[in-house]
Amino acid sequence: MPLNRDQLAQRAAQELRDGYYVNLGIGIPTLVANYIPEGMDVVLQSENGMLGLGPFPYEGEEDPDLINAGKQTVTQIEGTSYFSSADSFAMIRGGHIDLSILGAMEVSEQGDLANWMIPGKMVKGMGGAMDLVAGVKRVVVVMEHTNKAGESKVLKECRLPLTGKGVVDLIITDLCVFEVGPSGLVLMELAPDVSEEEIRAKTEAGYALSDELKTVAV
Repeated sequence: MPLNRDQLAQRAAQELRDGYYVNLGIGIPTLVANYIPEGMDVVLQSENGMLGLGPFPYEGEEDPDLINAGKQTVTQIEGTSYFSSADSFAMIRGGHIDLSILGAMEVSEQGDLANWMIPGKMVKGMGGAMDLVAGVKRVVVVMEHTNKAGESKVLKECRLPLTGKGVVDLIITDLCVFEVGPSGLVLMELAPDVSEEEIRAKTEAGYALSDELKTVAV
């Protein structure tokens, strides 16, 4: 069965490490804040100038003045700090963020990322995506494996305008997990009850099989 949104966030949370400073993109990546392993010290950063995001608030406990970069209400933790977006981007561009978890429209077999616009459709702007993929030490993409038309989003080459070239380290989809290595993609994990044949049929990009292929643990 394909992973649902919460299961995707749970799998992405497995990439967190103690002491990491982490930026979460809009959409499914924001859910990762709810699945930080107990006892792990991770500090979440938001481009709009917040360091120390907590989980999403319970209904009725929202503070409309406390939002992330996606304009969703969030909570703070002990030690949360606030600063200008200029300082926030200095932090990103200076290489001080260990991990960024982002959504994507397309990813290529060489780790190219397209996640900010579809030509001809209204777009608010680039946001912080280009800075994040250029300045962060490790980039993990979380997305559905295919688009609404059933076409692969894991491609030989991206067709949409690129956010960054060769920037993605790991791809987590609702069907599987790919590692992006020096020679291209390596299939590392399969969602429960998803076969490698299904991945082959729904993936345009070429990939190699890991010697330790396993089932996603969520």
